[in-house]
Amino acid sequence: MTRKIAALAVTVLSLLVFAAPEAFALDKITGSGSTYVGPAMADWQNGANSRGVPVNYATRGSPTGVNQYGDRTVDFAGTEAEITSLIAAGGGGQSAEQRGYQYVPDVAGAVAVMYNVIDAAGNKVDYLHLTREVVGRIFTRDITRWSDPAISATNGGKALPDQPITLLGRTGQSGTTALFYDFVAHTAPGPYQAFVKRNEGTGIGPLPDGVRPIQLPYSGPDADFYKLFADSEQIAQAVGKGSVPFSIGYDEFSYALRYQAPTAWVENQAHQYTQPFAENIAAALTKAELRPDLSQKLDGVYANPDPKTYPISAYSYLMMPCTTGRDTCRGGYDAAGKTGTITAFLEHIACDGQVNMARIGYSPLPPNLSQEMMNSNARLTGKPAKQLNAGNCANPTFHGGLGAGATSPPDPFERMGGVQQLTNPDSHGPDKSAGPSSSAGTATATATPDDDLANGGSKNWRDAAPAAYDHGGDPGFGGWAVLVLAAAIVAPLVVRGVVRRLRRS
Repeated sequence: MTRKIAALAVTVLSLLVFAAPEAFALDKITGSGSTYVGPAMADWQNGANSRGVPVNYATRGSPTGVNQYGDRTVDFAGTEAEITSLIAAGGGGQSAEQRGYQYVPDVAGAVAVMYNVIDAAGNKVDYLHLTREVVGRIFTRDITRWSDPAISATNGGKALPDQPITLLGRTGQSGTTALFYDFVAHTAPGPYQAFVKRNEGTGIGPLPDGVRPIQLPYSGPDADFYKLFADSEQIAQAVGKGSVPFSIGYDEFSYALRYQAPTAWVENQAHQYTQPFAENIAAALTKAELRPDLSQKLDGVYANPDPKTYPISAYSYLMMPCTTGRDTCRGGYDAAGKTGTITAFLEHIACDGQVNMARIGYSPLPPNLSQEMMNSNARLTGKPAKQLNAGNCANPTFHGGLGAGATSPPDPFERMGGVQQLTNPDSHGPDKSAGPSSSAGTATATATPDDDLANGGSKNWRDAAPAAYDHGGDPGFGGWAVLVLAAAIVAPLVVRGVVRRLRRS
């Protein structure tokens, strides 16, 4: 009888092991790069590690991450800078091109304009409203003092103190810098071109047409007006603590939230002023144009006529290997365990990982781009892509929303008649010509074949149909983990029942 029991135990344990072979085969993967995605990546990393998916990511800046990926010192990179732009701007990228890659959108975010200013009475300013053009002119040093009439014109008509503007930025190469100055180039083209021209050879250029700077000037005519920091955390801390008087900087909104740094209200194409909360990011990115390789063209975002739009919005990307489906694919990982880890990690990001994004200063991916994460897995493994839906994915956009923290606070100027009424009291109130504010449904609608996709461009964003998927697979993140847990619970009960029967016999 003892032998029978032992044999039965071995059989049950074998079933547990072979029911989930991947549970014992996941290798640790490391990533590096984008600070823009840093707070989101920390959330994803913690969630994945708690589920037994070993991931570690370091925020070193997009250019560094891309080059480390190319040198095979990390397994994936985070970036807002495309390889072709990095190469053109002198930021490297050739080794990543040789290794092979695919772009994988992982979250929607926005660049916040953070500032530290006091008014003539010494009170901290927390209401700064800026047009897109004025933002561009400030960061190209076409506007150099806080008392400039262009700033006064959208802030009640009263001049701020006549103090020089100190610009805050990053010491090294940065994908966020390239992203922000693409916005500047479109909204203040004249001042931008003059800025680049006079700073050639000082870290910025010369730059080919259409290529944006990845680094701020470290010498030359404008360098003395910058205070540069090593990373995004330090910039937001400096603004939040008020340690650099009369300063203004830019970085991902999540850092502004974390350090309670005042964030400007930026005018959009509809002449409405918005901050970068999830509903505003989502509205803006309905006009993002995604190229066949999923890289982004943001001209339509900067000029999106939706009144809810926050115009400095953009996606962030993972860069990882692929074996098929892209001209840039050069093969996968050498270790199968790394393939298993990154595919599980991407599934976590696409679904459970999007739940907290609005709360921490981002906006969750729309359904079509969560699905693209599964398609990216398929391009790596060569296997059919899992098809996501509301039944197997917790991403709020699959359920008609954006998650907690998505709603922007009311504009403090609106209750006083709006920017126009405050600046020109004889006018007839705020300009309503752009029409009423779009409803929350515009920003939160789930994707359908015939409608624009919330937060992800038009229905024609790509031509290829998604790969077929065997719906017999276990849905949701970590299906094997669920199976192991169920087996672990059921197995002892089965063994106990069999033992009792044997003893009775």
